[in-house]
Amino acid sequence: MKGLLDTHTFIWWDSEPSKLSAKALAFILDPNSKISLSVVSVWEIIIKQQVGKLTLHAPLPQIIAQQQANGISILDVSLDHVLEVENLPNLHKDPFDRLLIAQAKVEGFQLLSGDTIVSTYPVQIVW
Repeated sequence: MKGLLDTHTFIWWDSEPSKLSAKALAFILDPNSKISLSVVSVWEIIIKQQVGKLTLHAPLPQIIAQQQANGISILDVSLDHVLEVENLPNLHKDPFDRLLIAQAKVEGFQLLSGDTIVSTYPVQIVW
């Protein structure tokens, strides 16, 4: 099973796992799951920190390194991911979420997200 963490899911997994749904938590903890964090989420976190909408408990590079040590892999953005955004219905206005959805579609990932708008897209959601 391959899962892509939505940005909020990554933040909660790192600092407040009690906010995750039981299904999302079980998916992440399943030793058969391959969990990825997109560079898109890293970019979103940095922007939210810069505008004062997010404070992390540790520096972001440290959090990422710790999660990589725990087995989370980093998913880069490819041209195929970006081009897939054009094929998505214009339901969600957040460009970060739209690119995460496109990545999940292209790579065959299940998207771990509690965002109800994300769940309206043709991508498998775990929440």
